[in-house]
Amino acid sequence: MAPSAPLLMISANQAWNLVNFRKGLIQALIEQGVDIIAAAPHDDVWSPRLEAMGCRLAHVAYDASGLSPHRDAGTLRQIFGLMRQHRPAGWLSWTPKANIYGALAARAAGVTAIPNVSGLGTAFIRRTPLTAAVALLYRFAFTRCPVVLFQNHDDRNLFERWRLTHPDQAHVLPGSGIDLAHFAADRERRAPGHFVMIARLLADKGVREFAQAARILRQQDPSLQFSLVGPLGVDNRTAIGPGEVAGWVQEGTLRHLPPVDDVRPVISGADWIVLPSYREGMSRLLLEAAAMGRPMIATDVPGCRDIVIEGSTGFLAQPRSTASLTAALKRAAATDDKTWHRMANAAREMAETCFSQEKVLSLYFEAMYRADILQRCNRA
Repeated sequence: MAPSAPLLMISANQAWNLVNFRKGLIQALIEQGVDIIAAAPHDDVWSPRLEAMGCRLAHVAYDASGLSPHRDAGTLRQIFGLMRQHRPAGWLSWTPKANIYGALAARAAGVTAIPNVSGLGTAFIRRTPLTAAVALLYRFAFTRCPVVLFQNHDDRNLFERWRLTHPDQAHVLPGSGIDLAHFAADRERRAPGHFVMIARLLADKGVREFAQAARILRQQDPSLQFSLVGPLGVDNRTAIGPGEVAGWVQEGTLRHLPPVDDVRPVISGADWIVLPSYREGMSRLLLEAAAMGRPMIATDVPGCRDIVIEGSTGFLAQPRSTASLTAALKRAAATDDKTWHRMANAAREMAETCFSQEKVLSLYFEAMYRADILQRCNRA
């Protein structure tokens, strides 16, 4: 296929997102002969990895945490210009601004857009005047999209209840799909009492509740260990500052580890994987933990309770509640080996039954055929 005639554009607010969460889809599309341009901010680490996967790159300056209409208008113009230049058969996107501005640009450029609402972000976690403004943008942007994908039924139902989408558009995917061979089952219990949270260091992920619960439980039982794995200096309005994290480390509450390219050794070295998030699309961390046969502790919110089934694959806590999270962690610490292995087996079985990469890719291709994107790719 001639490199001057790309057929499909994909986009998210970070190249990291596309590499880590969309790799299977990208590979499947390329294997089908689809030429792909990845539209995302340039990143010295992750952009070359997209190229190595077979994508061509287009820089888009998403201001992921900003609220500047001027900058966002510039992003919209930039996406529209790329669409007019390359004339793709379709636009697939993830993350809020790529979804909204990509769908708006596609509408103006005569391109078919399939947005994937992989999470609603801070604007929907905290109901403010911003929530209403973002909802209006979603409603206008998605009007002409033949398909809108969601990663859990709660988000889809909210969009339909607020009339941001209509039922004929909305379809639910079970997350982004897990490569069950790559995230192979590892049910050995190596480190009883070791709780690991892997996440961006944001208040909305429940990082503070995790640290506060760790402080309480370590005072009661110093043998318990808590590890927090994630990058400092995240570009987000709810980011946890490096000084606060350093304070937790210095007082002996938890260990902080930088992000790693391969999370499998971190997951297999944990007794329990913890995610006290305020809301998720469909937590990738929990899917990876389930696939590897690790029981989990998470909050009873969309995108977490789909994976963590109380008493079966783990324990649930109430969001924003240190007391509830502490109680769940304490129950987990007291779990005997028989119960732990039963939960580990149930988690792996759920991953195999509900969240395999093959199942999700099949649904992606079905959505693209429904929107006539793949047919046009084949005709190009």
